[in-house]
Amino acid sequence: MSEPKYRRILVKMSGEALMGRSGYGIDSEVVQYIAGQIESARRRGVEVAVVIGGGNIWRGVGSSAQGMDRAQADYMGMLATVINALALQDALEKRGIFTRVQTAIRMEAVAEPYIRRRAIRHLEKGRVVILAGGTGNPYFTTDTAAALRALEIEAEVILMAKNGVDGVYDDDPRRNPNARRFDRLTFLEALSRRLQVMDSTALSLCMENNLPIVVFDVEIPGLVERIILGERIGTLVDNGEDGSSLRPGDRPAD
Repeated sequence: MSEPKYRRILVKMSGEALMGRSGYGIDSEVVQYIAGQIESARRRGVEVAVVIGGGNIWRGVGSSAQGMDRAQADYMGMLATVINALALQDALEKRGIFTRVQTAIRMEAVAEPYIRRRAIRHLEKGRVVILAGGTGNPYFTTDTAAALRALEIEAEVILMAKNGVDGVYDDDPRRNPNARRFDRLTFLEALSRRLQVMDSTALSLCMENNLPIVVFDVEIPGLVERIILGERIGTLVDNGEDGSSLRPGDRPAD
């Protein structure tokens, strides 16, 4: 068996990843599928943390635009991430994968409070740790939570799971069939071009701390395992070996 490239990873996925084609809520078959992707990494001996959004249940920004107080809407979104985390925990445990949910907002009846050292200890013991509740603060996205938690637990890479998009493009590939995908991209270029990788706060955190991101399509089976084994999948976003990034088309897409 090939040796994994990474010892510890953080998987970031949107809440929309859990709703499948239903357009709302949680699709149990999709949750089981995602649990299988995570299980494949865990079976390789890789320590796995997960940050998941809540957009399939509630979107704070959209609600605040309709007149709701932004902070109130964001807190409701944080609670939605806990619902998703519990669903994923159940699916993983049905596969025999020991799992802990930790939340940035205290709710001991259903999950542990987030404590950095405890999270690291769970990872060292082979448990998957699902980090819910965002950062616990309004005005911060789950992208920022993913970057922050990945740095805190000393993850070696963030695997950014997208729905139906296999990397970072120079335009929206759903609207523009001529959009071209980057094989590799620097943080600075992603920020300057306002490319849809993560929000700017999350990208800046990763850039300043040299934490790479791999953007891939979670709907394609087996990609998590292939990435941790070192295969070049999707788009790698980092600081670049020589301070420069590849332009679209510089290298054939995977």
